[in-house]
Amino acid sequence: MFPALPSPRSTGARTARTSPAALAGAVAAGAALVLTTGCGILAPGQNGDMPDDINVTSPLMQEGQPLPAAYTCEGASDGASADGGEQEAQEASSPPLSWSGLPDEAGSIALVVDDPQVAQVFWVVYDLDPQLVELRQNSVPADAKQGQNSQGVAEYGAPCPEPEASYEYRFTVYALANPLDLPEGASLDAALDAIADQAVARGSLVTTNAG
Repeated sequence: MFPALPSPRSTGARTARTSPAALAGAVAAGAALVLTTGCGILAPGQNGDMPDDINVTSPLMQEGQPLPAAYTCEGASDGASADGGEQEAQEASSPPLSWSGLPDEAGSIALVVDDPQVAQVFWVVYDLDPQLVELRQNSVPADAKQGQNSQGVAEYGAPCPEPEASYEYRFTVYALANPLDLPEGASLDAALDAIADQAVARGSLVTTNAG
């Protein structure tokens, strides 16, 4: 039986394709990820050996396969129709995720979605109840918090994979020793540092079109 989920909040965001200038800013904002990245946020040796015991899956994504368009910027519209009229704007959705194998000592769960090749972070969620085993599509439990992504907003920022380009989008679940002492909308650096300090185990689902 899955535990009851609190009333969720929508995570969708209207997302435009990232311009080269905006991407450069996002890379700079993601510098904390470069400094703390190993096979996830933690560098080798930080916080001891980090077990990769958590199994992360999704009913709508597969390991090593391209990220479905519904979870990219292609899944959002700007509200303009083909004939120049207005239509209801659509938001890009965050994907559903499930996990298992959390250690017994886990006091909370965090999720980080990133592209390690450009040090860009698309989503940070923390203070998830350790009894949870899933995130539903386009929602975050009401008692969890979202930190800022590389664009400086506390929401799911849909990636924009370029055609024929190689990429990796990692959905990493971290078991943390305790809840984080951070407010909603914490800065990217603060959230990543706090997750690194508290992480006791992790696991990732990676979507990629690399050969």
